[in-house]
Amino acid sequence: MKYSPKGYRELKEKRRKQALDSIRGIFLKADEAFRASPKIADRLVRRARKLAMKHKIRLPRVYKRRFCKNCYCFLVPSVNCRVRLSGQKVIYFCFGCRKYMRFPYVREKRQRMLQRLENPKTL
Repeated sequence: MKYSPKGYRELKEKRRKQALDSIRGIFLKADEAFRASPKIADRLVRRARKLAMKHKIRLPRVYKRRFCKNCYCFLVPSVNCRVRLSGQKVIYFCFGCRKYMRFPYVREKRQRMLQRLENPKTL
């Protein structure tokens, strides 16, 4: 079956949206499965990453912070990882591979500051 370039582009976008929905579902399943077996949650994370790579989708920030960048295990704060705030960064420490991951949180701070400026508290 041949597709016109425009039809193929639309089909590709449709598949990407379906893949993103599947990734969301996989991460929800991983969250539920972690309580029963962390190994199953790790396998689900690998499946979600493969799906994202296959369809060339960037994982949303929420999901990127839910797995280790080194060993790809599903992270649950205070169970198998430590979360700390240091300066302008959020630092995750994976207990499995003992590696650190650093994420900037300047954007969140800026949003909070803008909200405070827009809605000053009245005395």
